[in-house]
Amino acid sequence: MEYDCQDILKLLPHRYPFLLVDKVVSVIPGESIVAHKNVTFNEPQFTGHFPDQPLMPGVLMIEALAQACGLLGFITLGEGPAQDTNYLLVGVDGMKIRKSVTPGDVLVMHCKLAQRKRGIWKFNVRSEVDGVKVIEGQLTVAEKNKAV
Repeated sequence: MEYDCQDILKLLPHRYPFLLVDKVVSVIPGESIVAHKNVTFNEPQFTGHFPDQPLMPGVLMIEALAQACGLLGFITLGEGPAQDTNYLLVGVDGMKIRKSVTPGDVLVMHCKLAQRKRGIWKFNVRSEVDGVKVIEGQLTVAEKNKAV
């Protein structure tokens, strides 16, 4: 099942300029998701990273993967984020950046649910551009009540 930008906006609380998932191309609830981030030259990070040779920062590739994981979580639960709950990236493990990502690339993000226990979700993640792996590792996301 595919999800377009309007579907994504219903599930993720992120908005421009920090929404980093453009499309979900496939999802198996409780298992995996494949999502796209279209990297474009007019994104604000490229004015300073770097003006003469624009590169997508690794932290934004990680954030894009975290958002894809969030989508998998919400689709698995069958609901969007609860009003009183934040879903926060709390762990980045074994992350390796293997290749640069530049404007014009389509970052294809693959996330697999590895474990879910008491509000803690662990995902094995990787991104590719043109079938070549650019980043891989594991992300941990946790549910946190906004009042606490």
